[in-house]
Amino acid sequence: MTAHTHRERTGHADLTRALTAGGVLTPDWASAFAAVPRAAFLPEVMWPFDMAAGTSVAVSRADDPDAWQAYADADVPVVTQWDDGAHSGREPGRVSTSSASMPSVVFRMLADLDVRPGDRVLEVGTGTGWNAALLAHRAGAGNVVSVEVDGAVAARARGALERFGAGVRVVHGDGYEGHREGAPYDRVIVTAGVRRVPFAWVRQTRPGGLVVLPWGTDYGNGDGVARLTVARDGRSAAGFFTGPVEFMKLRAQRLAPVVHGDYVTGGPEERELSTTELTEDALLGERFAPQRFAVGLRVPRCHHVVAERRDGSRPVWFYGLDDRSWACALFRDGASARVWQSGPRRLWDEVEAAYRWWGGEGGPGHERFGLTVTADGQAAWLDAPDRSWPV
Repeated sequence: MTAHTHRERTGHADLTRALTAGGVLTPDWASAFAAVPRAAFLPEVMWPFDMAAGTSVAVSRADDPDAWQAYADADVPVVTQWDDGAHSGREPGRVSTSSASMPSVVFRMLADLDVRPGDRVLEVGTGTGWNAALLAHRAGAGNVVSVEVDGAVAARARGALERFGAGVRVVHGDGYEGHREGAPYDRVIVTAGVRRVPFAWVRQTRPGGLVVLPWGTDYGNGDGVARLTVARDGRSAAGFFTGPVEFMKLRAQRLAPVVHGDYVTGGPEERELSTTELTEDALLGERFAPQRFAVGLRVPRCHHVVAERRDGSRPVWFYGLDDRSWACALFRDGASARVWQSGPRRLWDEVEAAYRWWGGEGGPGHERFGLTVTADGQAAWLDAPDRSWPV
């Protein structure tokens, strides 16, 4: 055994133990993880997220094979494309546009998908091809179709899958439309964040089948994994969220950049000033705090931006996406926050009311919320579909 082979086996074994101990690598997926290493699908130059540095770093297999292998076997996300392919060089680009997800996230979603041998599976978003190869190992060669919107990404994944010997059909196309040719599917899994669920995914899944996808609102970048069961009549799909995640957004649903200067115009007389006793920690919590998810569900078409803390103060901005309404809450340590609002909507009032509603319901986590999708739209709900509202 060469030193390189030893490092591969050691790193993979360590990751296996970590994922198993964390409860995300379930027994039914253990054999697929053992047989299908992520390293077989990663490019020679990649940009893993360095947890210590808090940023993506360039790693070359040719220049530093040990570091490359260590990241391949680490529970970190790995960027494999920047700026829709326009990026060149080894420095990180402006916007990450394709990646290999954290293994813990991959197997959480695969566990939700509940794939059985022989199932027909549609994957929307091929990426590196690793997820598709895992699916093919579980469902069987020839049973997985993967659709990728980016031609270069699709070609690289197709080559990696062919070299590995995984029986996956990779289709270059817009996964927003699904893939009718292979329908009906037993399972559909989506590897990009979604804001509005295309009904094509429901229509192409058999009654009783599952659609698993990262879904979120315009409020922020965070998502929840929605596990939707298609109804017997095929006219809807519904289910609970299983936990928080964050994915690159479906290209057809990317949020256009919010230009601050287009909102904050005019003089002080056009801004309403008030105060709030709601604290920064209460409103924001941690990165994947359920209150952020809940506020997004209750305040439609609003995007919030958390600015950097300076001199003991942190502004949090709120922008209405259908008009030029805006609000800003300026939080200060140990003091009431000042709030400015302007425009047809009083966005801060909506946000604070949503937070109070969430608290009044017992501070529910993601798992108490659910989603229903029909041909006419989608609705979120708390605890049961009869407690729903449009989103």
